[in-house]
Amino acid sequence: MSNHSPFVGPSLPSRRPSRLPVPRPPAVRSLQPFRLASSFVPLLRGLAVVLIVLLLSPAGAQTNLPAGTSHNTVPASPAQTDVALAVRAEQTRALCLEGRRCVCGRVLKVLPDGLLVESGYPSLLRKALHGAWHLPGTVVATRAANLVESHAPDSICVGTVFLTDLPKPRGHQREPIKTYDYVVLHSYPAGEYTYTSVGNIHHTVRRFAGGLETAVNLTLQSEQLAASATRTNTKQ
Repeated sequence: MSNHSPFVGPSLPSRRPSRLPVPRPPAVRSLQPFRLASSFVPLLRGLAVVLIVLLLSPAGAQTNLPAGTSHNTVPASPAQTDVALAVRAEQTRALCLEGRRCVCGRVLKVLPDGLLVESGYPSLLRKALHGAWHLPGTVVATRAANLVESHAPDSICVGTVFLTDLPKPRGHQREPIKTYDYVVLHSYPAGEYTYTSVGNIHHTVRRFAGGLETAVNLTLQSEQLAASATRTNTKQ
């Protein structure tokens, strides 16, 4: 048996199997702040639209300021103005129909634009005088004592009133109305009328018109004048 040991070569370093680097996932940032911010986008857009509509609309451009404070307002469009005037005219027409009265009385004064009448003579409504709105002063008529005017349409008007828009004459000539003649005419309320008596004393009485459209127009004119006077006093 041989005593020689087998040949042993130089020892080589052992190699481990190589491993491929494993990629790490990228750091994921929290998306919660982004989600919260994006949730407010529709709300902000809605608020922006509301603000634009309010600024462009006439109602939104006006603000309630104390009386006497100057501010710029967006004027209403012509269509809006026409609609408002038409609505107000219909309301005034309804009030005129409801306030229609029978002016029956004696003429106190003949004026260029109408008659000053002392109304409240029911005896002028008798059948013998029916059909004529202008009666001569020779007609027998008396004023009723303690007569109270009713609120019903076509009730007898009581008191001194101004009567305008008289019926047109049917013929080429008409007997002129004189002081102390009588009139019987269903008329419509048309605001107030101010006249001057002896001694430069001013009196304001109710005004009635024989035509409905005339009464509506006169009432609207009176309202416009009153509104204009109010604005002038406010500026002063």
